Amino acid sequence: MAALDAILNDIDTDLENALERLFAFLRIPSISTDPAYAGQCREAAAWLAGDLTALGFATSVEETSLHPVVLAHKPKPGAPHVLFYGHYDVQPVDPLDLWTTPPFEPHVASEEGRKKIVGRGSSDDKGQVMTFVEACRAHIAMSGELPCGVTILVEGAEESGSQGLPEWVAANREKLDCDVVLVCDTTMWDRATPAITSSLRGLAYFEVKVTCADRDLHSGFFGGAARNPIHVLAKIIADLHDADGRVTIPGFYEGVRERPAEVLEQWRGLGLTPEKLLGPIGLKEPAGERGRLPIELVQSRPSCDANGIVGGYTGEGTKTVIASTASAKISFRLVDDQDPQALARNFEAFVRERIPADCSVEFITYKGSRAISLPFDMPQLGAAKAALAEEWGVPAVTVGAGGSIPIVGDFKRILGRDTLLIGFGLDDDRIHSPNEKYDLTSFHKGTRSWARILTALSQG
Repeated sequence: MAALDAILNDIDTDLENALERLFAFLRIPSISTDPAYAGQCREAAAWLAGDLTALGFATSVEETSLHPVVLAHKPKPGAPHVLFYGHYDVQPVDPLDLWTTPPFEPHVASEEGRKKIVGRGSSDDKGQVMTFVEACRAHIAMSGELPCGVTILVEGAEESGSQGLPEWVAANREKLDCDVVLVCDTTMWDRATPAITSSLRGLAYFEVKVTCADRDLHSGFFGGAARNPIHVLAKIIADLHDADGRVTIPGFYEGVRERPAEVLEQWRGLGLTPEKLLGPIGLKEPAGERGRLPIELVQSRPSCDANGIVGGYTGEGTKTVIASTASAKISFRLVDDQDPQALARNFEAFVRERIPADCSVEFITYKGSRAISLPFDMPQLGAAKAALAEEWGVPAVTVGAGGSIPIVGDFKRILGRDTLLIGFGLDDDRIHSPNEKYDLTSFHKGTRSWARILTALSQG
């Protein structure tokens, strides 16, 4: 194997060529959510497959129920094997008039001393995918091989909810055998601090409809005597939290684990105060569990939110009506070993206990997902953190993500493998918005980071 320094130097000297390859990829308008762009999605898959084939990967473009996936193999017998996942599809560009340059004409621009790659997909996720591909390219150019076995899986329907991908993974699990999964579709902590996402909150989502009278009522005739379903539902929602911000559903915190003291100390050192978290959105007082760090509330603690409530008259002017029905959509973010099915049973019982005898309630339960968390003593996690620290000159932080990435759960459920989520995006990348960008430093040092990580993972 070539010395790592030679590989990193090759990445530096080949940066302009790497940008040209990325621009060719970005020029393809692979918008997965619009059927009119199905041909361009297939074109993007073919382009990536061709690039990987040229690097010596055994590559195929395989069909799913929506857009095809690109699958590429380069095994190395006797060495650890990684599976890298990303997506080549992009979001629609609307509103087009808010773009300062055409979204599929990528270029490098300068702003406030920072160079940035501008174009749809530059950060989400083509630019991030290509950091890994370019790292592989440098290893192969300098050594003729990769330091470990690599499988690359790049889908074309992530922006459409990964339609068809879980079924494809289940049907092709033998092609995806690996020791660990790598994903590059997340962000750094800040411009100078790399991050590994070590947990993802799960999701449980419900719609609750309360019915009282058999029709809407005149409040002058029935007000004070007839049950008001809006009042009933509002009381149920209010009862979901106690005065300290804890969720009151029996059994809700079963399976929730405390974070190790050293992790909490690291998070405390990041300086995410309530003012920094909430100030930009016009708030300043945390609403969750009392006594918790703000970063805990959004990353490692479960939560409950009413996402919408409807009932009665909501039009212009007045209408003195007591509604017959009221409904609400309520979601829960789950952590650790919380079970969405157990929560569904407990939540329904909680609500039914609060429904008056002459009223009724209906439930719609939407598909939920379990939380994902990595063992803090996972060897690959330690190796990746050390590699990132070498590249960036500061310790990599391990953080949680408040949202869900369902395919990561599918990798755990179907393949039985944990996932390291290591991304180089930034919060100001404007993903899903006009003028999406990816810092040139993110692309360049992200590539160097993957070169280091592949080397580190090959050693254990």
